[in-house]
Parts: sequence; structure tokens; C-alpha cells
Amino acid sequence: MNFVLRRAGLFLSAIALAATVPCAWAQGGYPNKPIRIIVPWPAGGGVDSVTRTVAEKLSISLGQQVLVDNRPGATGNIGASMGAKAAPDGYTLLVASAPMTINPSLYSNLPFDTSKDFVPISLLASSPYVLVVNPAVAKSVTELVASARSEPGRMSYASPGPGTQQHLIGESFKGAAHINVIHAPYKGGPQALTDMVGGHIQMMFHGLPAVLPFVKSGQIRAIAVAGKQRLGLLPDVPTMAEAGFPGIEASEWYGLVAPAGTPKEIVVRLSTEIGKALNMPVVRDQLIGRGYEPASNTPEQFSTFIAAEQKKWASVVKQSGVRLD
Repeated sequence: MNFVLRRAGLFLSAIALAATVPCAWAQGGYPNKPIRIIVPWPAGGGVDSVTRTVAEKLSISLGQQVLVDNRPGATGNIGASMGAKAAPDGYTLLVASAPMTINPSLYSNLPFDTSKDFVPISLLASSPYVLVVNPAVAKSVTELVASARSEPGRMSYASPGPGTQQHLIGESFKGAAHINVIHAPYKGGPQALTDMVGGHIQMMFHGLPAVLPFVKSGQIRAIAVAGKQRLGLLPDVPTMAEAGFPGIEASEWYGLVAPAGTPKEIVVRLSTEIGKALNMPVVRDQLIGRGYEPASNTPEQFSTFIAAEQKKWASVVKQSGVRLD
């Protein structure tokens, strides 16, 4: 009888041990197939470039291909919706950027909930916007404001489209400076910059990576940085605060999130590997040379950042009265 009980006990122990093996294997074996990163913007832009730089290094450190899947449309909402509906297994990630925190205030019925449908992993990079003008317009923010006040309604400021950060920060500056300038929405930044060089547009807030070549060539002039400090690539350009407008701050930023429910150990693993990639001298040099600041952080820090951004832009949108539906 004791022999039978001992055999039964051993059998039950074996079953219990076997039940734990798949779980341990699943956790320890991640990743065991390619990982897809959804970029809700077209290929070739800044977010695409940053993502591909990081994805290349993650492919090496994780031992699996990390593929970039561009799904543009609807101000980032199409790609974000796909990311929210993906399986929470760590094999589909999404690039989060400012529109994810702005769009909830611009649209009444989004197909996703920024606060509930994603788990933050890490920031990737950021870059403050730069206030640029046609060189004939002004040499400083003070001159720009004086000129705009002298001829109300004559000047126009460009943006890549209604509801974009550039549009909203332009409206904020317009209100803070008490100037009457006209919003000129474009379908993207390149054409707006071309028209500024041609003198058709007088001013705009835009990302440093895009405007830097034009600034260096003298085709447009940078007169202020919408960040907390001056930029190493533009050391002589003051911040908006130094120019007399401390509340005008905005940056383009990119980070990675996963669908809600993704196991915490996978999120932590990805965050750690991203941090290692962004600390590589070759990656830092590439990003900084393009005008970006590598900005990895923990999932908890990124979560706090996203919540703060969503609150900030909700206030800006409310004050501007802009709606997209």
C-alpha cells in the first residue's frame, strides 16, 4: 500500500512539474519569432528613421528580426488602432508619438483609448520644435511679434495639418503674443518649408531634423527653440522662455508601447534592451547628428510622461477650440 501511495505521489509531482515547464519555457524563450513594430506614419520621415535605427539594434540583441510596418493614415489613428487590437504577446509593438496624446482631445470617438489600451515600454527619442521664419521677416522673436502686430492678418504660419502639434503650438504662440496671424495647413512639412523658402509663408514651428539643413544653408532662420534649454546644434538660438514666452514648449517625441495585457516581464525586457541600444555610441551619434536626443526610460517613467502629455494637450486643445470631428 505504501508503495502504491509513493508511486501516486511521484506521478502527481511529475504532472505538477510538467505543468510549470511550458510557462517557464514561454517566459525564457521570448522572443522565438520576429517582432513587428507598427509605425503609424509614412516611411522616410523622422519617426520612421528613429524606429529603424533602434529596430536594427534590437534585432541583434534579441536574436530575432524586428520588422518595421508602416501603417499611416488619419493622423496616426489607423496604426494606433491596429496596435491596440493586436495580441498582447510582445510580438506586435506600436510607436507612440505626440498625436496619441493629442487626438483624444480632438476626436469624439477614437477606436482606441490611449490610457487603457496600451502599456508603455520606453521613450526612444525627442527633439524640441524650432520657430523658424523666412530670413526677410525677422531676426528675433521680438522683431517677429512687432512686425505681426504692425500689420494684423498679413502674416501666416504653416503646419503639417489641422490638429498637429505645430498647429496647436502656433495657436498658443498667437494667443500669448497677441498677434493676428493666419493658419496655413499643409499636408506635410516639406511643402510648407519649400513655401517658406519662397516667401509664401512667414513662420512656423517645426522639428529640428527637418529644418536644420535649411537653417544651415541660410534659406530659413531659426529664431527660438520651444524647449527647456538651448540646442547643441543651434547654440546661438534662444529658447522661447528666453525670448519672453515661457509657456510655449513642445517637442516631437517617439516611444514604444505594447497592447494592454502584455506580460510585465516582456515589457521590462524590451525596455532594458531599448536602453542598451540607445546608449550605444554609434546609435547616440546617429540620432544626435539628425537632431534627436536619445531618451530611453522605464515603463513607469514613460507612463507618467504620456499621462502628463495628454493632460497638457487637452488644455491646449480646449483653449484653441480646435476639433477634428
